[in-house]
Amino acid sequence: MLEVVGTDAGGVAALPAPSLALVRAAQLLLAPQRLLAELGPWWQEEQGAGRIPAGNPCPQLLASDRPEQIFGPLEQALATGRPAVLLASGDPLWFGIGRLLLQRFPAAQLRFHPAPCSLQLAFARLGRPWQDASWISLHGRDPEPLAAALRKRPPALAVLTDPGRGGAEEVRRILAASGLEAAYAFWLCERLGHPAERMQRLVPGAPLPPDLDPLHLVLLIAEPPAPPADPAALPLFGLEDGLFLQHDDRPGLMTKREVRIQLLADLELPECGVIWDIGAGVGSVGLEALRLRPGLALWALEARGGSAALIAANAERLGVRPAGIHEGRAPEALAELPDPDRVLIGGGGRERAAVLAAVLQRLRPSGVVVIPLATLEALAELRPLLEQAGCQVALAQHQAWRGAPLADGTRLAPLNPVLVLTGRLP
Repeated sequence: MLEVVGTDAGGVAALPAPSLALVRAAQLLLAPQRLLAELGPWWQEEQGAGRIPAGNPCPQLLASDRPEQIFGPLEQALATGRPAVLLASGDPLWFGIGRLLLQRFPAAQLRFHPAPCSLQLAFARLGRPWQDASWISLHGRDPEPLAAALRKRPPALAVLTDPGRGGAEEVRRILAASGLEAAYAFWLCERLGHPAERMQRLVPGAPLPPDLDPLHLVLLIAEPPAPPADPAALPLFGLEDGLFLQHDDRPGLMTKREVRIQLLADLELPECGVIWDIGAGVGSVGLEALRLRPGLALWALEARGGSAALIAANAERLGVRPAGIHEGRAPEALAELPDPDRVLIGGGGRERAAVLAAVLQRLRPSGVVVIPLATLEALAELRPLLEQAGCQVALAQHQAWRGAPLADGTRLAPLNPVLVLTGRLP
């Protein structure tokens, strides 16, 4: 039987009593190189303290960093019945050597004794529950999955870094390229479980500690972005996604910056008049419209509970004041609103045709309706309604790519394509 014993950064001295008993009885002891050097002195100390019989020789010690080099000695030990112990980091079955061992040896010959994994220790140090956390490993992997994970705006994301590619610096570059530095607390977690472990929160823009230990991971914890010190100093439009407050349970569900810019252009905003933002979400498009045209009266409508307070909070952050924010469903809730000059239909779902029909009945002469769509079926359903109403119809498809850092350069990561259907009344 091969006993696979998990350890934290504290090494063999930090093992619980049952695991220590296995190590003391081993005749073949395998461990990562970073732990191997301490095993000989530790064995002597144990013998000196009487915890290991004085006559027991130190076991054969082998480094396990290159698994292909240990399979032969392990097979011999299993065949002859020599007690063998392999020390591994954390939980051997979580991004550890356990997978390779199971590929080589029958499961009946292996017994696993996991230690708390690095994620458990990191969240424990922060005193934060982690059942909602996501995680990703960059060890020997393209960093694009990290950029993709950030686009979903997870509430907590643990990143197992690759020191050979820059470690935490690689994570920080991807976070900055995603425009989300202000949306996440950046925690450096070093040598977890070791007496010299360290937890540090990194301030955006600050350099990494010069003595950062290679044995580290990064925790990204979502937090409400700080309000801008001076809303008037912000760009009029094209604000970073991370500036907007979002629903905790649906982070990332908002119109992305590149699409907002296009929608604002297609709306051809007048200096004054009434604009409806139907399916307003967090209010991003309508609120940016007010920054461009303060003389407009914005009426935002969103069916999701709690959306009115969220949109109002975002309006305050941007220094604008909508004429009205309603929680309700279109088309029924549209009856309460004044006739519009401009309409953005960002929601509607299965009721989208009924919503557009109601909008066209109320839209003022020369009014414009802009509809971002994700599917061809929705386009086929709505375009005839605009044509039947006598609208001048335009259609475009837009897709943007954002730069995502790689170890040796930058790649382009695509955002979802969007169809934009526009109708203008005579």
